[in-house]
Order: sequence, then C-alpha cells, then structure tokens
Amino acid sequence: MATFPRNPIQSLSDSHPQYDLGESYGPELRLSDLLTPELAELDLGYGTGQGDERLRAAIAAVHNVDADQVVVTIGGQHAIFLLAYLTADHGQVVTTAPLFPAARNVSEAVGAEVRVVPLTFDNGYRLQAADVVAQLTPDTNLVSLASPQNPSGVAIPLEVFREIYEAMATICPAAYLLVDDTYRTASYGDDPIAESALSLGDKVVTVASLSKCHGAAGLRTGWAISKDPDLIERLITAKFSTVVTGSPLTEALAVRVFDLQDEILAVRRPWLAEGVAATEEWVRANDDLVEWVRPDAGALCCIRLKPAVNLNRFRAVAAELSIRLAEGEWFTDEPRVFRLGFGYPPPVELKTALDVLTTALHKAVHPSD
Repeated sequence: MATFPRNPIQSLSDSHPQYDLGESYGPELRLSDLLTPELAELDLGYGTGQGDERLRAAIAAVHNVDADQVVVTIGGQHAIFLLAYLTADHGQVVTTAPLFPAARNVSEAVGAEVRVVPLTFDNGYRLQAADVVAQLTPDTNLVSLASPQNPSGVAIPLEVFREIYEAMATICPAAYLLVDDTYRTASYGDDPIAESALSLGDKVVTVASLSKCHGAAGLRTGWAISKDPDLIERLITAKFSTVVTGSPLTEALAVRVFDLQDEILAVRRPWLAEGVAATEEWVRANDDLVEWVRPDAGALCCIRLKPAVNLNRFRAVAAELSIRLAEGEWFTDEPRVFRLGFGYPPPVELKTALDVLTTALHKAVHPSD
C-alpha cells in the first residue's frame, strides 16, 4: 500500500520553542500587510483550475514567461507531488541527498525507483553534472533538483544544469528536469538573483512558492512553470483531480504579495544578509567546535560539529535550553551536521539564540560546567 513515511521534520509545524533555529524561511507577513477594501467584496466561490489569471500574470512577469505557462498550486510541495505523479509513476527518478525529505518521499510514494547522487559537507554540497549524468538511463523519467538546496542553501550553477539537460536529451529525451528554485529570490542584500533554468528548454519545469523569501507560507501558494503545453494541461487536470481549485481568497492575497514584492524584498534581503553575516561571525568565534558551508542564498545553512563536541550531550543541552535545530538525519545527512535557520528570528533575537547555542556547545565539551 502506498504511504508517506513520517519524518521528524514534521515537528517544525508544531509550536515554536524559545530559540527557533530550525526554520527555513524569513519573517512572516501579517494579514494586515495585504488587506485592501476591495478584498472585502471578493466572491468566495470556486477558483479556476489553472489559478487566478492576475496571479499567473504576476508570476509569469517575474520569470519572463507567458501566464498560460504557469499553474498555481497549493504550495510548492503540491507542485512537486503532481509532477512526480504525472512523470515518474513506477519509473525512475534521479535526485540528490541530502535534500528536503518530502521531495524524495513523493517519488517513492508513486512507486518510482529513486537513484540518488550523494552530496557531502566536505565537498561543500557542490553538485557535479557528471555525477547526475552517470545515474541517467533510458528509463529515467524525472531529474529532480533544488537550487539553492535545502538544507545547505548551496546553489547549482546554470552551466551545470545545462550540461545535465543536454545529456538528458540524448540518454532520456522524454524525461523532465524539475528544478525547485523556491530560494532563488532569497538573495543576500545586493547579491544578484541567479538566472532561472527555464531558459534551457521545454523539458525544464520549475516550482516555487511564496513561503520562503516572501514570508507568506500561510497562504499556501506555489506554482509550476513549464513551456511544454501538454504538461501544463496535464498539471491542470491533476490539480483539479486532487484539490479542484485553489482558494480565491489566498490567490487574491498572493496577488497583493506580488504587488508589494519590491517593498517586501527590499526589507528581507538585507535581513537575510545580516543573518548570514551573524552566522558567519558565530562560526568564526567557535571554529574550534564547529564548521560550516556558507550558503549562496536562502535563510538556512549547514553547520557541522567538530569531534570535541559530544553529539548526544549537545542535543540534550540544546533541548534543555529551548533551542530547536534541524538535525542532519532528517535530510539523510551525517549526524554531526545540522541545518541552522538564520532568517526567521529578528537580528537581535538571532544573536541571542546564537549566544545560547554557544553555551550548548561548551556544555557538550565540558559536561560538568
């Protein structure tokens, strides 16, 4: 019987502890940030299968595509599930590890053979195109990648995507390249935003959402973009067959997010830049006990405990001090690695949380202190 395995990462949807360094997104918007008098007149009937036309136009404008190449979904994870269901049912999927567990779970749930390209802390989680190409076969239906990746925040250069895509055209020409680029717009300060892989061709599909950089996870608004009209039609039908339509209310609010996007990102990108700088300073101050891989974008990074730190003691003390971290095993990473989210707490609270985390580190080295 098909099922989805439970993963401890689901605990992140519970209440927040005092020092929450486990989250993967930035500060949340409030409903009052988006409300307008016009929304009070909104009809609460069904939406449309493809999604609100104004919302699709806003998404399309950001990605330099046509609105009819966008399908609005219930968060980015819904888009990933629909794509796995449509393209990989009892087929073959190539992906990486570590990665967000639900992204792999959907491929396994539809009965796909999942071929994994391992990425490691020691290699900076940098994906080599040759390692993906080595996993491709004529039976490959889907290559599923994220950039920047979760949990590391490390991005995949467009040239690596290009090399993979060109190899797919020869080895598995019917396969799709799925790129989850939810964190692509979550750049630091004035850092440029990476080019979308959509420019490579019709067999590329990108998925994203308003959950991470925009702080609107509660709207549950995501999307899939493809230049393949047949896939778009299949996605619309699959969406109707799972949720019928999205909510007109949340889609109207999502339009407001795009209306305010420049203002929202003008606040959040400096916030993220401050967060990554504070984390870098914290790592430097504790480099006898921890090391990290600096992320390229996003609100998260991977930290590794050095041998001087007792892992079990560290986890116990962190829990006692009400610190939440995302453990490496959740993502099939090594146990001494954890994902640290630096984008959720305000900068002052982040510094306090990191100071408390330092206390946990030292208590794990000197348990009697």
